[in-house]
Amino acid sequence: MVKEVLVTRRGQTTIPLEVRRKLGIEEGSRLRVDVEGHRVVLTKVPSLFDLSGTSPLSREEANKQLDEMREED
Repeated sequence: MVKEVLVTRRGQTTIPLEVRRKLGIEEGSRLRVDVEGHRVVLTKVPSLFDLSGTSPLSREEANKQLDEMREED
């Protein structure tokens, strides 16, 4: 898949929707930026949810539980 994007004067660009969907990139996703020769390579950094496999909790439920545990400390 080859896509062309525009870089703004602030150095920002938009990752096309088709690419985001294919790679599971959503708001809050972290990306690693590497330079390989004359290429910029973006790699999705796996989140704990990506690494944990399936869970009976939704992401929102898990985040709520984590927030509650942090408040207890």
